[in-house]
Amino acid sequence: MMLSVIVAILVCLASYIYRSLKPPPPRVCGVPHGPPITSPRIKLSDGRYLAYRESGVDRANANHKIIVVHGFNNSKDMELPISKDLIEELGIYFLFFDRAGYGESDPHPTRTVKSEAYDIQELADKLNIGPKFYVIGLSVGAYSVYSCLKYIPHRLAGAVLVVPFVSYWWTKVPQDISSKAFKLLPEDVRWTFRVAHYVPWLLYWWLTHQWFSSSSIISGNSALLSDTDLVIIKKMLENPSPHTEKVRQQGDHECLHRDMIAGFATWEFDPTELENPFTEGVGSVHMWQGTEDRVVPREINEYISKKLPWIKYHEVQGYGHLLSEEEQKCEDIIKALLVE
Repeated sequence: MMLSVIVAILVCLASYIYRSLKPPPPRVCGVPHGPPITSPRIKLSDGRYLAYRESGVDRANANHKIIVVHGFNNSKDMELPISKDLIEELGIYFLFFDRAGYGESDPHPTRTVKSEAYDIQELADKLNIGPKFYVIGLSVGAYSVYSCLKYIPHRLAGAVLVVPFVSYWWTKVPQDISSKAFKLLPEDVRWTFRVAHYVPWLLYWWLTHQWFSSSSIISGNSALLSDTDLVIIKKMLENPSPHTEKVRQQGDHECLHRDMIAGFATWEFDPTELENPFTEGVGSVHMWQGTEDRVVPREINEYISKKLPWIKYHEVQGYGHLLSEEEQKCEDIIKALLVE
């Protein structure tokens, strides 16, 4: 009798643990009981769909075609604060898209840093962008740009890494530099990143358990924001985006959690070993870093820029992680890529 009770308790406990660790199924767009499809989408070779949005001058008449890769907890409905006059003067066509699991793009359970480049390449080909295009990656979206520099460099006309994502487990970055930058993050963020790297199967439970659900990286804790970031956010809140609720509509695990898992996984390459794709002088790669960035401390990006001198490093004094949300700074980014 006692043995039966113990077995029953163990079975119930195992069942509870399994349910706690297993993420819920995604609410895929366009299927019964899922969110509706409201944006144009292209079908990838593996059957997934990517949603996209076009902006700027007409694609057929553009002088420059730029694919913009959004960051963490964002989507294709983000806006770059660039004046219409500058867009028309330079003839810029922008292509925004929802990365896998965000917005209206299908989830990709096996997504990796490598798969990001091929999603971008296939999107460009499906829309007949042309043999070469520019890529701009913001924050976490910058690991997609690193992927493009590694796997499809022949398709790039230029690239920009804006307040770019860093992994604290890149093997070629000196340990003392990685450790110094890592220690600047809040403790809950450090633990979340460790879980994403070492035990990614535990991340869903870690971020949804009541003890850890207030993780700064998810909640947007003001401790991660510089003074200029707070001013920028105050302005943004005065005119909130009507599309915010669509960013995570397929489930946090399919977008936010898988984003961290892919970024903090072991990469097939180290950014410090990338080769210059523009050795003939046509095209350039830029990195923009705010000196007051508390989301991505600058130490690792400074090291990468010194290791790869062909990356044009722009350090912006007094700005934090949201520097591209300020119109003048955003236009500086575009001009440096296309004009200078």
